[in-house]
Amino acid sequence: MAVCIRLARGGKKKKPVYSVVVADKRMARDGRFLEKLGQYIPMKEGGTFAINQERYAHWISQGAKPSETVGKLVAKQQNAAEA
Repeated sequence: MAVCIRLARGGKKKKPVYSVVVADKRMARDGRFLEKLGQYIPMKEGGTFAINQERYAHWISQGAKPSETVGKLVAKQQNAAEA
């Protein structure tokens, strides 16, 4: 099973809220997932991103591949934490 960490869209029309989920790559974008890791709200000032780093690291160690967007958001959050 090819597992990926990606964003699943929710919220209202013109007001998206994305959940960071671990899902089988073959499932639909907003379909069934294995675990919810966090949330991304782009419409708030500067965008709000929260993720469970412990579970994220666990899934990466299990071979899950993050999407390009999730990878960028996690890297941005880690850089902000270091500074």
